Amino acid sequence: MTVSKIDLLNKQFSRSMFGYSRMEVDQFMLELAEVIGDAADAQKDMRKKIIRLDKSLKEYRQRDETLRDTLVSTQKMVDDLKVTASKEAQLILDEARAKADATVQKGHSRLAQIHEEIEALKRTRTQFEIQLKGLLNSHLEMLEMSNPERDKVEEMESKLKYLKKVD
Repeated sequence: MTVSKIDLLNKQFSRSMFGYSRMEVDQFMLELAEVIGDAADAQKDMRKKIIRLDKSLKEYRQRDETLRDTLVSTQKMVDDLKVTASKEAQLILDEARAKADATVQKGHSRLAQIHEEIEALKRTRTQFEIQLKGLLNSHLEMLEMSNPERDKVEEMESKLKYLKKVD
């Protein structure tokens, strides 16, 4: 049974010779005691529930705070990792560019060296051709020039031929 403030204010007891009916008042007092006892029990249960909910709320707030801290830490770590990865990537790119430049430079140097070697070989070939032509010309001139011994041999041969005819 529930008794409201209005019920209490509007409650009327029947009158008896010495005041209100004792039985009605006692009955009403029992009902009020029961209602107040139920209310006290409910209030006690509610206070326990409030304490329990406050503890749960504190735990949830601590978890929430921990999760937020963790999230902030994680975000900071992710940002740091991004920065570190970006720096490492830039270093790798710079190193790759430097190696590529060095390789290209070596290629250019080797190409220049090969060109120099080709030019040196051309010069050597030209010098060899000139020397060979000179040698051949000098031998040709030697062949074309009269050789005194050759002339003597030819003269003797002609004398022999003459003698053979005369005989």
